[in-house]
Amino acid sequence: MREPSARATAWLLVALTAASGCVDVICLTRLDGYFASVITGNLVNFGHALATADGRSCTGAVVAVGGYAAGVAGATVPFRRIPPGWNSRTALVTAVEAVLLLGFTISWWATSARPGYGLGLVLLATAAVASGIQSVITVGAGVRGASTTYLTGSLTTLVRRRVLDPHRFADLGGIGRLAGLMVGAGLGTVVLRTAPTSAPALAAALVIGVIAVAVVLTRRAAPSPAAHSRADGRD
Repeated sequence: MREPSARATAWLLVALTAASGCVDVICLTRLDGYFASVITGNLVNFGHALATADGRSCTGAVVAVGGYAAGVAGATVPFRRIPPGWNSRTALVTAVEAVLLLGFTISWWATSARPGYGLGLVLLATAAVASGIQSVITVGAGVRGASTTYLTGSLTTLVRRRVLDPHRFADLGGIGRLAGLMVGAGLGTVVLRTAPTSAPALAAALVIGVIAVAVVLTRRAAPSPAAHSRADGRD
């Protein structure tokens, strides 16, 4: 199986980052103030909840951080002993993320964007698991230093490179992911205000779109049967 080019893969990651921004804004504003993927923020909130003896908030922190860790662990298994790159295994794991986001979307719609505390924890866990999976997909995609769920490191790298070598071309992929996160969060916010029951569908559509585009790029990159025959004839 041929893989998409490095540049194409970098833009696929931008789309995944936008999906992450959309999911995080939903969780942050509608599911007790926790992120699906920003574990630093979740741990800060967890520390605050412990200090204030807020049991409900502590539970949310455990669900968010634990769900993310479970997603990372589960997605790491299929990538063991697999070289970096966007391959058939990557597409399969990304499909699992898409299924989770579709389940989130259906449940969100069924409750009219008001899931309540219990189901809200289930949805937070679902989003966190999906985010953990996406982080592993990103690490295994073969783009060095890329992240689609936590962007502190990306911004740090961009600024350091610019200061150390002002004449060096900018990392367009890194800039694209930073912009993608903001765009995804912005679009998610707009949909939450105008059609709240449809907000998670945006993130699911982005991930499904990434899978579809990757399949198309893979087919374009694959050699034709005629090319195989010519190559065999030269051997």
